[in-house]
Amino acid sequence: MDIDDVRDDITEVLLTEEQIAEKIAELARRIEADYDDDDDVLLVGVLRGAVMVMADLARELRLQLNMDWMAVSSYGSGTQSSGVVRILKDLDTDITGRKVLIVEDIIDSGLTLSWLLANLRSRGAASVEICALLRKPEAVKVEIDVRYVGYDIPNAFVVGYGLDYAERYRNLKSIGVLAPHIYS
Repeated sequence: MDIDDVRDDITEVLLTEEQIAEKIAELARRIEADYDDDDDVLLVGVLRGAVMVMADLARELRLQLNMDWMAVSSYGSGTQSSGVVRILKDLDTDITGRKVLIVEDIIDSGLTLSWLLANLRSRGAASVEICALLRKPEAVKVEIDVRYVGYDIPNAFVVGYGLDYAERYRNLKSIGVLAPHIYS
């Protein structure tokens, strides 16, 4: 779906489809510089927002890798993190001794990701790193070492390319700022 299909709901196009594709390719090259085929890399996508990022990043990477998914939530039905994290879907893969790369769509407060990072490290992974397409520096409540960041963006409510509001807008090809009248 294109932004034009929901023009009244979007106040600004933040990133175009082309900008996103270029950044995913750039992130893939940076990751490839740090890993090789012998590293037994496991990409862990955080459902559901990271589906687009994970799929495009995995296709762009020229590495042998495995993929798995987790679903964690601290949002409930609101637009801000509650800080209480629940695992909705756990990994199917044993990560003991594995090099894990968490793939995220966006880092807001960092509370959920901080919890997830500690959780995965406690499972005996050889390493756990983070790749996020977007980060909101103004919203960060917990500092996290994020190895790969695509874009730092303003603290606005953004949708598209996997990011949603009430399960809508995920299939937008671009990322845009959601009009306040939609979620107020």
